[in-house]
Amino acid sequence: MALAAYTPTRVRYDLLLQSMVPGTPFDSARVQALLEARGAKVLPGGGHTWLLEHGSVEIHPLREGGQWVATEVRVPLSDRTELVREVVAKVAEVAKEAEVRFFDPQLGRELSSHSDGAVVDQYERTARYAAEMLGLASAMPISTTEGEGFQPTTKFVLGALGFFTLLYLLVNWMGEQLGG
Repeated sequence: MALAAYTPTRVRYDLLLQSMVPGTPFDSARVQALLEARGAKVLPGGGHTWLLEHGSVEIHPLREGGQWVATEVRVPLSDRTELVREVVAKVAEVAKEAEVRFFDPQLGRELSSHSDGAVVDQYERTARYAAEMLGLASAMPISTTEGEGFQPTTKFVLGALGFFTLLYLLVNWMGEQLGG
């Protein structure tokens, strides 16, 4: 079995538009029409891209069992929060007009246009985690180290060099003591 090279997907913060009552049909056509009326453009590979004032977001269908159950709004992670604030306000308008539920799966709660503070806090935690744990500096280009010291590998190499230098000097000194 040949293994394909692993390419990580872009790390992002997802928000959902879904039916008001779980288990009932989702009116995807109405949501799509409202998003397109607000400037969302169709992507060649499926979904939409929506260019907002502070950046762009991707919008894709979320399918379960072949059925469209929600619309994902994918916000790229960044060290700036203006885009996510704008997305919360704009998507809340769309949700209200489409009569669908605006939901944040990370917070586990329904959102409104006034929920931007809680969403931004969780967004920043997610971006910081991506930057620190996954090594994605593009997710949050901030310094995640406490000090300006050497990298661990550099410390190890310098320590090994110092140890072997001392060992060399000790062996030479002992050789002179025994031979001379």
